Amino acid sequence: MLKSVRAEAFVVLGAITFAFNGIISKLVLMSGISAWRLTQVRCTGAFLILLMYVLMRKGSSLRTNKKELPWLIAYGVVGFALVQCGYFVAITRLHVSVALIIEFTAPIWILFYIRFIRKKFVPKLMWISITMGFTGLLLVAQVWKGMTLNGFGVIAAFLDAFALAAYFLMGEKLIAQRSTDTLTVYGLGFASLAWALVCPIWSFPFSVFSQEMNLMGTFKAYNVPGWVLILWIIVGGTIVPYLLILRGLRDLSASTSSVIGMLEPVVAGAFAWWWLGEKFSLIQLFGGVIVIAGIITADRARLAVH
Repeated sequence: MLKSVRAEAFVVLGAITFAFNGIISKLVLMSGISAWRLTQVRCTGAFLILLMYVLMRKGSSLRTNKKELPWLIAYGVVGFALVQCGYFVAITRLHVSVALIIEFTAPIWILFYIRFIRKKFVPKLMWISITMGFTGLLLVAQVWKGMTLNGFGVIAAFLDAFALAAYFLMGEKLIAQRSTDTLTVYGLGFASLAWALVCPIWSFPFSVFSQEMNLMGTFKAYNVPGWVLILWIIVGGTIVPYLLILRGLRDLSASTSSVIGMLEPVVAGAFAWWWLGEKFSLIQLFGGVIVIAGIITADRARLAVH
């Protein structure tokens, strides 16, 4: 019982740090760097830092074999690179809230996979929790405002959702064989390689590191060098949340973890209200409560199974 509560706490903290990273990333993106390049420096920087840590601690733990390697490559390319790529493509062609809602259909596809591909039992409470969480997200995103659908954008958003589902499912499988830090090194490493092929490193806008960036909103009186915010994105917004979620996956199922992940857009909205002064209406607050209720229901479903 205590182990599962601790695992849930890890996933919740991971969702919160991912949500806060959205605010910091927005500040950097508004300085002029493209989303593609920010994702590249995020993955590559996190990979190099975590790789040095693992090599100094115990380099032999990075050893793999021919059977595991294809899974590690898929985990990095699909679970890291494609999740971010699909989201960025989707938000360029869809309203952000619509793209976010489609992305967080991932828990639904995970349940379908478990029920109809793995042929395993899925408790009724888990289906209820998914419905509650998805309904809450619809209210938080207020999708009835600016429903502009683009065919290619919808396809990209659903591919993003499938990639996110694969991230949780592959993470659940791989974390049983290796530590969270080595698995994250492989994931970030193969994602960085994929980004290097798409966006050559030698053409990276390195001037962004010395550029002064305004903190906007509540902290608009302050400016900081770009490297400070980017370093936070790499460490606090990438390494820390990925390690937290993988640590939680060690003792939770992919379905439960993905439902808890629905907390991310809710917390992101709260951070945006506090820092950037973005409006957070009563109906959005109500939606957030429904999402949290859905997460609690998912936990009850997990306990019912065990």
